[in-house]
Amino acid sequence: MAERLSGEELVALVRRVFLPQANEQALAILVDLPDRQVPDNEDWAARREIAQQWVEELTAHRTELGLAARLVLYPNVHTNNGDLPERCWIHRGGLLPQTAESLEASASMPFVDLYAAHPILIAPTEFSATAPLKMAAKEHPIRAATMPGFRQDMIPALRLDYTEVNRRVEFLKGLLDRATGAELLFTYPQGEAALHLDLRFRSAHASGGLLPKPGVAGNLPSGEAYIVPFEGETEPSRSAGVMPVQFGSEIVRYRIAGNKAVAVLTEGPASHAEAEHLAQEPAYGNLAELGLGVLAAFGVKPIGEVLLDEKLGLHIAFGRSEHFGGQVGPKHFSSPGAVIHIDRVYVPETQPDVKVKCLDLIMEDGEILPLMRDGEYVVTF
Repeated sequence: MAERLSGEELVALVRRVFLPQANEQALAILVDLPDRQVPDNEDWAARREIAQQWVEELTAHRTELGLAARLVLYPNVHTNNGDLPERCWIHRGGLLPQTAESLEASASMPFVDLYAAHPILIAPTEFSATAPLKMAAKEHPIRAATMPGFRQDMIPALRLDYTEVNRRVEFLKGLLDRATGAELLFTYPQGEAALHLDLRFRSAHASGGLLPKPGVAGNLPSGEAYIVPFEGETEPSRSAGVMPVQFGSEIVRYRIAGNKAVAVLTEGPASHAEAEHLAQEPAYGNLAELGLGVLAAFGVKPIGEVLLDEKLGLHIAFGRSEHFGGQVGPKHFSSPGAVIHIDRVYVPETQPDVKVKCLDLIMEDGEILPLMRDGEYVVTF
């Protein structure tokens, strides 16, 4: 039988995550639509069906929830964390449009009007809307749970005890807030790679699956603390070293200097593609996030989707960072379609040949705090 959330479970999830207030009247579930440039796929189509089912269930349980639920459509933006279009469409029932070209311009509304009437947003989209919704939450009294790449097999992760998840995430946030640097040692079949991340002048963030206050956006399922490495806006960044990332059977090694991937040190199809990407979009090489996920301890297994997999352990992101408090945003890329924030997840199922042998935090008093050994946390939560 296909896994699904019941109406009662959906009501409980919305209440647990958002703590709806008495003056709030509606929530919106956002989905993006395929187009000629980015055609549909099986998971994407299934995700839109899940979103529609959630709206139907929440509508049937409106009395218990106390909120109207609306399905909102918009054309996909062709890249993860690219800015959303200016306008969107509230679905009025019936069959969903299958492509963005099917949307009627006259029936659209500005996203800013949607925010004004729907303070709670849930976004199970093909392309991540986390960055633009984080930026929107700074200007509008909304809170948003983003679910890029959500799949049916993630549903069990929505039933976790997020009070305990949040406690662990807040603990890791506290460590990152007090750290001035992180020392990482990776191993791979050809050798080792050391990387230093400069964590000075930065505050960490907690994404523990609870979004009770306006002005925030975060992933769901959730369970990570994260921080933007210092990008050198006031003095040179000390982030430097070598970062390996596995693409299929090929391990690409990036040379990091000044918190940027400035060269690719390896040969191969993936290496050549990455070198070309860096040459065309230098902002892509920005080290945008050090993330520490906690969900592996709750028995959650990776499924091949970053939304869930990054919450299991260590991940490092390239690209856009200003939505996390960094300096690199859309203006640093060549076009809106080139804007990206992409996580490289270091768990055995996603990078089987790259191991995190050590991760130590350098604390503000100079203490070296062992955080991970062989991909596992060695601190006591």
